[in-house]
Amino acid sequence: MPRRKDIWRCGIVAQPIPAIVAAGGIGGPVTWLEEEPDFQFLADPFGWRDGEGRLHLFAEHYDYRIRHGTIERLLFDDALALIDRRPCMIEPWHLSYPQVFAGEGAMWMLPEAHRSGGLTLYRDHGGLVDWRAECRIALDCVPVDASVMRHEGRWWLFYSPATSKLTKMAHLHVAWADRLCGPWTAHPGNPVRIDRRSARPGGTPMPIGGRIMLPVQDCAATYGGSIRPLWIDRLDEGRFVAEAGEALAMPEEAGSYREGMHTLTACGDVTLFDVKRIDRSLRGLMLDVRRGLGGYS
Repeated sequence: MPRRKDIWRCGIVAQPIPAIVAAGGIGGPVTWLEEEPDFQFLADPFGWRDGEGRLHLFAEHYDYRIRHGTIERLLFDDALALIDRRPCMIEPWHLSYPQVFAGEGAMWMLPEAHRSGGLTLYRDHGGLVDWRAECRIALDCVPVDASVMRHEGRWWLFYSPATSKLTKMAHLHVAWADRLCGPWTAHPGNPVRIDRRSARPGGTPMPIGGRIMLPVQDCAATYGGSIRPLWIDRLDEGRFVAEAGEALAMPEEAGSYREGMHTLTACGDVTLFDVKRIDRSLRGLMLDVRRGLGGYS
């Protein structure tokens, strides 16, 4: 049984992603979410500002005793004081990476759910807490960390195949569609990139300076070891051309959470991110033993 456990912590910084990328890392004061109880964490933060200026932050909640991710909504006022926190999506399968975005006259969430055997798009039915499945997105593989953007009149998805540990970490696929519910067309060059340092998506794709910037995870040394900008110079039905930038520096105040960063997402004038520490304690091993004996069922 593995003793190491990745423990993530989310932060909010008053810098837009283009400024962070230009500076080579996250600077300035960070508003940190409170640490979770032992062997639990919040990770993969995505956000949305409502009409009152409040920040709706969506994140994976994970407890190593249960090993089943759910999505929680944390609501902050315009001064980033926490107002409310509640679960907003629970499924029989593990959920994470809850990308939230607007399009086609509605609000959507596209969470990572490869253990369900596919990818499901959810529509908001009220208050950004009532999410209901709208459609299943059919692709050329079961994806992990699918990241969506609008580009030249179409929807584009960047994702890694859940086929194996290697493809999860090192392969990048692309697909496009005219409508969110498809049909989706896989890029003929898939996998368009194979590189453990710069293939798995890790945040909000966006145009910067005439190029598309996709945050990607550097998994060469450890899962989610750091975030790099992947600069995409050509994205169309026939070609994909990109080059990876240098890994972004973590904030100096990350403390013990300096062993990885695997999400960087945009929310207007603020950026959301997560960083990790690795627990290697005997207590973590004993938790696994107790769980194996049915102690947390």
